[in-house]
Amino acid sequence: MRDQARVQLADDRFTGDPELDIHAARARVLDQMRAIATMGYAERGFRPENGGTGDPGGAVTGLEMLAYTDLSLWVKSGVQWGLFGGAVENLGTERHRDYIKRLISLDLLGCFAMTESGHGSDVANIETTATYDPATQEFVVHTPTPSARKDYIGGAAVHARMAAVFAQLITGGENKGVHCLLVPIRDERGADLPGVTTYDDGIKGGLPGVDNGRIVFDQVRVPRENLLNRYADVDPDGTYASEIDNPSRRFFTTLGTLVRGRVSVGGAAAAGARVGLSIAVRYALARRQFSDPDTGEETLLMDYRSHQRRLLPLVAKSFALAFAQNDLVRRMDLIQSGKDTEPGSQRALEKRAAGLKVAQTRHATRAIQECREACGGAGYLTENRLVTLKADTDVFTTFEGDNVVLTQLVAKELLTAYSDEVRDLDALGWVKFAATMAGDVVRKRSGVRQLIQTLRDRSDDSVDDGDLSKRSVQLQLFADREDYLLRTAAHRLRARAADTGPFEAFNNAQDHILAAGAAHIDRLVLEEFVDGIATIEDPDAKALAETVCDLYVYASLEENLAWYIMHRFMSVERAKAVRRGVNELVDRLRPDALTLVEAMGVPEKMLRAEMLHDASVFERN
Repeated sequence: MRDQARVQLADDRFTGDPELDIHAARARVLDQMRAIATMGYAERGFRPENGGTGDPGGAVTGLEMLAYTDLSLWVKSGVQWGLFGGAVENLGTERHRDYIKRLISLDLLGCFAMTESGHGSDVANIETTATYDPATQEFVVHTPTPSARKDYIGGAAVHARMAAVFAQLITGGENKGVHCLLVPIRDERGADLPGVTTYDDGIKGGLPGVDNGRIVFDQVRVPRENLLNRYADVDPDGTYASEIDNPSRRFFTTLGTLVRGRVSVGGAAAAGARVGLSIAVRYALARRQFSDPDTGEETLLMDYRSHQRRLLPLVAKSFALAFAQNDLVRRMDLIQSGKDTEPGSQRALEKRAAGLKVAQTRHATRAIQECREACGGAGYLTENRLVTLKADTDVFTTFEGDNVVLTQLVAKELLTAYSDEVRDLDALGWVKFAATMAGDVVRKRSGVRQLIQTLRDRSDDSVDDGDLSKRSVQLQLFADREDYLLRTAAHRLRARAADTGPFEAFNNAQDHILAAGAAHIDRLVLEEFVDGIATIEDPDAKALAETVCDLYVYASLEENLAWYIMHRFMSVERAKAVRRGVNELVDRLRPDALTLVEAMGVPEKMLRAEMLHDASVFERN
């Protein structure tokens, strides 16, 4: 899929144009989508019986490559085929099949209306209502308060003709919780339908080609059949039925089917970072600044230690995240293609997708900003793309789940793994449990792969005495940080809960819980990097990848040195060795800088940064 996309999407038709106003930019992106719709990318995301080709992993990977061209095009495509299309296919049934065929071809343009002005992350408490009227066998969709308006919805401002609307379903006077319905919002001429009022969110911080907007419903009636009824239905007389009795489990099952969007957002953010780093590293290999007093020649930016340190660790992290993303897509594909039916796989996928979405979007924000600064004034020109990438990826930390909320979700899932272990412990038992570094309940239950387990088992070194360059020692340091934070977070929660209510106990420990979630994500990424390197067959490529992995580890340890020293996992002398290690590794990788960015796989033709062809930079001797 990547090889195909590198050829097809390098076409000039798919580039963005930062000089266009938002109206022209939106029209351009829609035209680009129509071209993409003829290339077979969209069909991969849908099942054969719905007009697709049943390749969910290929769909995510193919559309991720749009991030190399223009992130407005990626977001617009993701809303249409991922969010809107995913809702219809995964939450709907046979009676909704015709909608899917039409949305694949863009005969039906849709939007995904979940977020409200008053409730973004707290989906369970959205206020829009869908009240069933048995007299007419219709749902009445309504916006009861100003805070209940649907907001920031991609496609809602201009192009969408139908919305997948999440609302509180009310029938027989009872609220049955959040469900999704298909609600037409515009006629074929683009005019709002009766009872529907749409607004334009206007100019945003980025993504000018995406027409985000607001929707307000005033007693809008839709047929009973417009309820997406895979997990719950309402009979003509208003009787509610669901195979999932527990309302909370039904809600999370509904949201869990939409995990592909979260997988895609992380992948696209990481792709944007790879573009930025490909530009900045290439520029640093050509741009000279300040004379070497020994030779009189100006020095390449990439020959400065500070420049190596600011870019090469980010390159290393990009590779680590790419291996983790590939594995995540593999897991998603196995589940969504029906090959993995193991109980618990879906929930494990959701946790992993949440964690990697956080890691990749935060990485993109940091890496692209560093690239911009590393390219000086040239990096600030729109023609060199970095500021556009920065603006377009900024919101990725927020949509498809706020990063703080998602980190909290990851940690909460991990803490539940301790419930059986700690349920019957008294206070002294909890203290002992929190202080014990053996047992590793979480990692045993999360299915650590054989290679990683073998590396751990093989090591005779304690972390205190072991060589930091040994992979087994590195893995243990990451795992120890996660284990310690999880155990002590659990203890802190339990201790506080004895004196206060559950909310205050959780709120008091929130900083600790977030740190535990972040440590888990770091450990997962490292393990996937190590696992991925094992699949590389070329010995030279493998050796280089091992060095890149070392840099990822040392740079990550350096970022957390204060924690390791404070909690006595590392002596001051060893911390100094970590810092020296980063310097040695960036020096060792300096000759391979171009090889590394070429290996990221962003074709030069798709970089489209004018400074990479600037005669004043490239033709001086």
